[in-house]
Amino acid sequence: MARSSTITGRVLAVAALFASGIATVSAECTREGLIASANTFLKAVAAGSTSGLSLSATNFTYRENNHAADIKKSYLSAPLKVDLSRITADTVECASYTMFISAGGTKPYVVSTQIRHPPGGDTTQIALIDSIVASTGALFFNAKKTLDLVSKETWTPLAAANQTSRETLKKFGDGYLDMWTDAKAADSIAWGTDCERVEGSQLTRPCGASLPRGGSTKNNGNRRYVIDEVMGSVDVLCSFDSLGNYADSHEIRAESGKVKYVHTVTILLK
Repeated sequence: MARSSTITGRVLAVAALFASGIATVSAECTREGLIASANTFLKAVAAGSTSGLSLSATNFTYRENNHAADIKKSYLSAPLKVDLSRITADTVECASYTMFISAGGTKPYVVSTQIRHPPGGDTTQIALIDSIVASTGALFFNAKKTLDLVSKETWTPLAAANQTSRETLKKFGDGYLDMWTDAKAADSIAWGTDCERVEGSQLTRPCGASLPRGGSTKNNGNRRYVIDEVMGSVDVLCSFDSLGNYADSHEIRAESGKVKYVHTVTILLK
């Protein structure tokens, strides 16, 4: 009887341990953790040093314009003045998206970056920094003009009633990239009447005007997503093969189920 009571006591103790969360194997990937990590990344950009970043010691990768690269030779190797930045967070993928513009200096930049964390949800460790890096010579590049256009936009968190589902946001992102190969893709997207499209530094209003209607046989592949319903955002990094050898970021913001903004950053690769 004493032995039975001891075993029962141990089982209850283990159950209580799990219930308290102490025995949880993996950390929870939180919105707050993702945003904090992205803000640390922005501090690294301003400092021109990666020393403050907790890069995974076992499996970290830096990717620039769709290719693995040396982070020590990247835009993170010299201090940059960040004139504008924005962060979105995807707790499903445990990833964040950060856009920043550095319009001054001898080398201006517009950079789109997805940061991914190791399996298990530990946002204090970074497994991947995946950047599309635009500077002088990129498609429609003019950092000062882009800064002027984007700074006029409103990117506040959306009330639950005005949010668009994760599935619909992904559909908008895919539909946009499919327009060059599918003549019907443009019509699958709910365009807002007051939406704006900024491609590099070129503004189109409304953004549903002058859209591609197929024509290419090459799919825009290698798609990587960060989706944030709270901000109404989907960012897709991809190989923009429909037009040539391009690395690309397309970000869409939707409000109440309709597209409000489109931003593209496109690099012609050598």
